[in-house]
Amino acid sequence: MGRVYVLHSKAHPVDGQVAIPPMQGTWLLPSRLVLDQITTRIFADGADIEGILTLAEDPRISGFTTNPTLMRKAGISDYAAFARQLLERVTHHPVSFEVFADDVDEIRRQALEIASWAENVYVKIPVTTTSGEPLTELVRELSGSGVKVNVTAMFTLAQVSAITDAVKDGAPSYLSVFAGRIADAGVDPVPLMREAIQTMSVAASAECIWASPREVLNLVQADSVGCHIITMTSDLLAKLGGLGKDLGQFSLETVQMFFRDAAAAGFKL
Repeated sequence: MGRVYVLHSKAHPVDGQVAIPPMQGTWLLPSRLVLDQITTRIFADGADIEGILTLAEDPRISGFTTNPTLMRKAGISDYAAFARQLLERVTHHPVSFEVFADDVDEIRRQALEIASWAENVYVKIPVTTTSGEPLTELVRELSGSGVKVNVTAMFTLAQVSAITDAVKDGAPSYLSVFAGRIADAGVDPVPLMREAIQTMSVAASAECIWASPREVLNLVQADSVGCHIITMTSDLLAKLGGLGKDLGQFSLETVQMFFRDAAAAGFKL
């Protein structure tokens, strides 16, 4: 059975808040209260250092992830300098930095270098090389030696099973399953994520990340299947205020937005 979100009527407010009555006769809570009921932790996904430092003060954010694509978009040219500057300021949140090699020996070297930067660092290792060679045994080696890994770009239950076995006796680890991209392929990620989390239950120090989400609903879905963590970009974080919003009010605000924009554009017929 999925997680149940407790909704309260106006007669029974929570923490002094008055619930908002939707049109269908049920009751929804203001977004802060709904978010408080969700146990899935949010990791901010990005490479803008000022944005990361701001989010480090946000109580909704429990950690940070980066990747070479995001860093390139942010104009970062010195990987190590960026990471060290960030880690000087972000000391209590886990931060994931990804290797960018494709040769096993070089991936190992980079992983050990990145892991040495700080205690709160997780090293992102792709599940395979660019030619499709599994990196399972390297993950096993690194995890067993105490490196905290974040195995990324995972899409299949077979990959989850193999990596779970590789990290189950090692250091704390994350398994990043790209649920959003799975959905992009026309596949419902929810059953797959539910089974992935069940598979990972044998690895007590491993946590599952719902990666590449596309909408706020994905946070609710992640929580409903017991997913430990979800990554969210700044665009999605900005939409969290709509969580639990009354749909009748949302409809009205949308109509008002269209009207304002048409007036601002000066359209005439």
